[in-house]
Amino acid sequence: MSDKHLSTQFDAELSGISTRVLEMGGLVESQVAQAIYALTNFSGDTASQVLSQEETVNQMEVEIDRDLSTIIARRQPTARDLRLLIAISKTIANLERVGDEAARIARTVQRLLNSGVSSRMRLPVSDLAFESELAIKQLRKALDAFARLDTDKAVEVLKQDDQIDQEFEGLMRKLITFMMEDPRTISSSIDLVFVAKAIERVGDHAKNLAEVIIYVVKGTDVRHNPVSTIETMVR
Repeated sequence: MSDKHLSTQFDAELSGISTRVLEMGGLVESQVAQAIYALTNFSGDTASQVLSQEETVNQMEVEIDRDLSTIIARRQPTARDLRLLIAISKTIANLERVGDEAARIARTVQRLLNSGVSSRMRLPVSDLAFESELAIKQLRKALDAFARLDTDKAVEVLKQDDQIDQEFEGLMRKLITFMMEDPRTISSSIDLVFVAKAIERVGDHAKNLAEVIIYVVKGTDVRHNPVSTIETMVR
């Protein structure tokens, strides 16, 4: 078999796995959006749908990881191809954790409903929806950067990470105020603290994906570096 044919086969395998990673990304992005819909609309049915997708996400991670191991063993890739395979493994691990955060939010919705919390109770649910919108946009942008191996877009994700952190801090202050003003909201507010933290982690995973993309393209591990330094590295 010619080297050219082997190279074409390898490229096809990489393309196939990358497509499945993006499918997995689309699924977990949908999970997060559904989980927030379940929260803002107090929908137990939607929360159940989110949880029913958890096993699918887990299975996708296992199957893609298995295929990665097979490709590495059979093709023995070098340099950028090997970095891409390693990056894909890190990417699906982050995506699986995004799915975990969506499931955590869905379980919180179920717990709130089971405790008799009503949508009429004064809670900052709309603020959580705004935080989640930021996180979902970050995740979508990171996945788009992955599809194109676009370091500029990856840097944009890193730059915007602070927005989610600031929104999280504002939510914490608001929830503390709610609990101080109305002790009846303490239990539900604590649940919402965990929801806010889950959303913040979705943003963190989007940031991780962005760092992985830069690693693939530039061959440089940019974790724990300030964004200004990373911008210099990718130029």
